Order: sequence, then structure tokens, then C-alpha cells
Amino acid sequence: MSHVLHRSLTQSYPTAVGGDGVYLIDAEGKRYFDACGGAAVSCLGHGDPAVIAAVQQQVATLAYAHSSFFSTEPMEALADLLAEQAPGELNYVYFVSGGSEAVEAALKLARQYFVEKGEPRRRHVIARRQSYHGNTLGALAAGGNQWRRQQFQPLLIEVSHVSPCYAYRDQLPSETPEAYGVRLVAELEAEIQRLGPEQVMAFIAEPVVGATLGAVPAVPGYFKGVRDLCDRHGILLICDEVMCGMGRTGALFASTQEGIVPDLLCIAKGLGAGYQPIGATLVSQTIVDTFRNGSGFFQHGHTYIGHATACAAALAVQQAIAERGLLARINSLGEQLQQALEERFSTHPHVGDIRGRGLFRGIELVQHKASKAPFEPTLKLHAKVKTAAMDAGLMCYPMGGTLDGRRGDHILLAPPFIMEDRHIDELVDKLEQALNTVFNT
Repeated sequence: MSHVLHRSLTQSYPTAVGGDGVYLIDAEGKRYFDACGGAAVSCLGHGDPAVIAAVQQQVATLAYAHSSFFSTEPMEALADLLAEQAPGELNYVYFVSGGSEAVEAALKLARQYFVEKGEPRRRHVIARRQSYHGNTLGALAAGGNQWRRQQFQPLLIEVSHVSPCYAYRDQLPSETPEAYGVRLVAELEAEIQRLGPEQVMAFIAEPVVGATLGAVPAVPGYFKGVRDLCDRHGILLICDEVMCGMGRTGALFASTQEGIVPDLLCIAKGLGAGYQPIGATLVSQTIVDTFRNGSGFFQHGHTYIGHATACAAALAVQQAIAERGLLARINSLGEQLQQALEERFSTHPHVGDIRGRGLFRGIELVQHKASKAPFEPTLKLHAKVKTAAMDAGLMCYPMGGTLDGRRGDHILLAPPFIMEDRHIDELVDKLEQALNTVFNT
């Protein structure tokens, strides 16, 4: 009997004992192609010698020093690298241990910024339905997935939610993608006016929506319209790139592909690639200057912020991505993967949409192609796909509740950046095997 409180108390988990590049290996010796990076985390695969050496060296030198007493060399070096690569004036980095903490910090930074600025009435956050921003209470409140929120609703701060940018479902037949984006920005404007522009502090969104929608990019012009709207009303724009950032979509920061610079930018998963727990919030010069000219203090903190070993691991990961030219590789591999998925599944009767950007791809499953009708939630189709894929030796990231937190199923793919051309065929073959098992074809 395991004494671990696993996330599921009814499921039996294989024990992972090793990693080899794009594969994880269980105690029985079975190899699983990690086509989702766990949760879009393991972007360098498993067992990277350079990252392992960096972690070993840092632990031997200095594993940890509390940030209220010391700075450390790896923390300073990683902050320098991120600030240099970040767009606009995102010149400061607040290190945490994961994505939920990064979003939580961003929400607190936004609130304290307006208090320091002399606008304490600004308290409202606007987010989007079917977004996911983490599981701490503030991040969960910002997220728009009803299933994740429901039982904790009495504990959550009040957050307004507007429509996601979800063209497959919500763009009207008579609309161009650009016109659809304009309509969504108008909806956001209406919500700002309803709340009172002088009381709204931030709008938060994922540039490419990950876990809860399945790799859904925005239509052209949408985020530029959002950025202009926030500027017009003095509202901070928070981009949550915890899942889609750090190269996953083919650019180090996904928001740059939209032609915008947010005021706060949250990263995690691909930052440390799973070699150590780490996340970060990138902060604009304006926000930091306001703090510096006011209290001189950010009223927030965690024990492990700026953890020396975590920063050393993340620094090695980011150096590897740059030195090995992986960003360009992500774009070419992503196009190949999209093409392979379309060739294999575009005529599948239960595949409604294949979408994404870079090595971040989603497949939406439907009862009928023409009607786009979702499967009944009671079937738990996504869980069946996950089981069948694991049996086939494939790790993918199926999720339910795509439409509204209850209905709909999709499969998220986020394979390692080190994947080779030959792995695309393996991924698609094993995914087809899994779908054939689920649909008995």
C-alpha cells in the first residue's frame, strides 16, 4: 500500500524509475514516449547531461540561501538572461517555485502597484472563461474552468470572466478571424465599463490557451486590441505563459508572436524543464519604479524564492536551448507534427479540430464532425484516451470539459524540443493506436 496521497485515490500508477531523452521508463522496463512533457514541462527531455552537471555542481557549492539574507550567483545570472531576452521593459524577475505561485505574485504585484500609485480603488481582475492559471486560491479564482473552481467557490476572490478566443467554436460563419477578434475586444470593453474603468486593475490571459482548451491560439489582432484597450484605461495586462512560454510555441515568449508586451509575464514549466521546480514573474520597469519610489518593498514572499539550485538548473536549460538552436527547430518540427496529425486524423470521424503553434498542439474530439457535438461527460472519454495511450507506450495530455468545464474532450501534445523527425511517426502511430482502442476501430 502506498502512503502517498496521489491526486487520484482510485487509480494505480506505474512507477517511473528512469528517463532517456524523449522517453520515461517504468519499473517493469516499459518505455513511454513523453509526447506531453508531463504537463508541457520536460522540454529538454530526460537525463540531459549538461543540466544534470549544473545541478550537481550547484548543490556541491551552495544548494540554498534564503533570499531575505543573500542574493546568489545563479539567481542573478538567470535574471540577467531573462531580462535581456524579454520584450519591452520587462527588466525585473521575481523567482518562485512554479506557475501557480508566478500568477499569484502577478496578482499581488498588480494590486500593490495601484495602491502605491495612489489608485487603491482598482481591485477588479478580468480573465477569460476556460482559462487555467493555477491552483492557489488567487490563481484559481482568475482561472475560468468551472469544474476546477466549483467546490472552492466560497473561498475565491471575485473575478469577472469574458469569452475565450476560441475560433473553432465561437467564430460566426459570417465573421472573418479579425472581425471575431474585434467582437471579443468589444466584449472586454463592455465588462470594463460595467465594473468601472477606474476600479479595474488587470486583465489576465494565456496567449495560447493550454490545459483547459487544448492549444488554442488567438485570432490575428486580438491581443493587440486587448493591449490598446488596457492602455486606454490604465489597466495592467498579465500574460500567463506558464505553459505556452519559454519556447513551447516557437518563440521564447509567446506574447511576442502577438506583437505585444505585457506589464507582467508569468513563466514556469519550460523554464526549468522539470529538472528543478521553478517559476518566475517578469515585471515591467514602470511597476518596479513605482515600488521603489513608494514603499521600496514588495509585500510578498515564499521560502524558496530564488532557490540557488533551481536557478542553476533553469540557467543551464535556457543556455542549452539557445546554444543548440532549438527555437528554430521547434518551428520546423511543429509544422511537421501538424502536417502529420492532419494527414492521419483530419478525416477521422471523431476529430473535430487540430490546432496549435510550434510544439504545442491540440486535438478536439467530437461525436460528429459537422455538428461539433461533444461526447457526453459521463463517458469520460479523455480518461479512456489517456489509459489507452499509456498502454500503447505514449504519454499525452487528454482533458475533459473543453467547452464549459463539463462538456468536451481534447488531447494536448507538448513533446520535448529535442524530438527528432523520426519521433513524429512514432507519436502519431501510437496516438492512432490509442484512438482505435477507444473507438473500437
